[in-house]
Amino acid sequence: MRISTSQVYDQNIRTIMNNQEDLVKTQQQLASGKRIITPSDDPVGAAKVLRLTEEIDELTQFQRNNDLVTGSLEQQEAVLENITNSINRARTLVVEAGSGALAEQDRRAIGAELEQIKLEVFDLMNTQDADGNFIYAGYQSAEPAFEYNPAASGNAITFTGDAGVSFVQLSNSSKIQSTSNGYEVFENVLSRFNFSVTSDTVSSFEQATVSAQKTFDAFFDDSYDPVNGANNEFQVSFLAGGDAQLINVATGNVVDTVGFTPGEPVTIKGMQFEVTANAGETINFTLDAPEKKSMAQTLHDMQQVLMDSSTDNDALQEAISDALVGLDNGLEIISLERASIGSRLNIAESVYESNLDMEIAAKASRSSIEDVDYAEASSEFAKQETALEAALASFPKVSNLSLFNYI
Repeated sequence: MRISTSQVYDQNIRTIMNNQEDLVKTQQQLASGKRIITPSDDPVGAAKVLRLTEEIDELTQFQRNNDLVTGSLEQQEAVLENITNSINRARTLVVEAGSGALAEQDRRAIGAELEQIKLEVFDLMNTQDADGNFIYAGYQSAEPAFEYNPAASGNAITFTGDAGVSFVQLSNSSKIQSTSNGYEVFENVLSRFNFSVTSDTVSSFEQATVSAQKTFDAFFDDSYDPVNGANNEFQVSFLAGGDAQLINVATGNVVDTVGFTPGEPVTIKGMQFEVTANAGETINFTLDAPEKKSMAQTLHDMQQVLMDSSTDNDALQEAISDALVGLDNGLEIISLERASIGSRLNIAESVYESNLDMEIAAKASRSSIEDVDYAEASSEFAKQETALEAALASFPKVSNLSLFNYI
């Protein structure tokens, strides 16, 4: 077969170019550490790498979400811990305020300290995160969660946010609550259950108080009707046999009957009536509607009582009872919220570890597909370099072959 001079040139140039192309490709693999430079190098492998890269990017975002929600929950835990410490100090002061050994100025000093604790708790309830959002304001996070207006006719401290709570996705199948609204954590606190005497026919009436709060609370829970107010009307009737009978006015049902000694207080369902009564006389009372207010408002109310010099001992003792129940109920809710935060932190940590394991596995799989084997690539590079050098060295000799050299 005869080969023309142009064919010799074309073939040699094509060989040199192919060797150079292979050498450059291997050099790119060595430089980048990747076996797949373009999808055409391994279409199936490139598709797998793309899917694995998307999975890794998704896991990376989940881990960022986890870091953010963990920081937010830890901040909330710190806020609740500080509030708990402040309220415990306030509770000690409230109990101290009931001491009969204190003078008026001593109670005013306690009231002044309670005011500072109240302001501290109020500031903590309006805590902001690193982005300036009020963490307990719900979806209205650009504005403070609570407002303080000492001149208000009702509660001085009111919740101004909404009931919104946020959730953060930590994996494809897992998301956790990252915030709690201030109403549920601080405002949704039941005040002390109480009752109010509406009328009486007894010979002498001094006062009516709750003497056994747990007993009265049980009676209140069983008896209070939030729909029909008439069912909350009760009557204590003094009978000829020396008994006092508690009756529901609307239904006529007898709730309880206790012995009654004239001249001594009568106690029934946790309520104590200091009266002088004869057979046939009655006392009518109604169960007060349950109230809810924050612990900061409870401190505000207690502080107002202590700073008022006209407050008598009976009013002071009632205010102390109200404050202690309100603070204890608030601390119970905070304790439940702290437990909830702890469980959410545990879930976040568990999901973080799972995501980390999945990320490591995905990166290992991607590496096995796309990363270059340096030993193999180095050997290939040396072989291709030798082939190119051989092609470059042989081409001039082949191109100079001619019959005229032998004439």
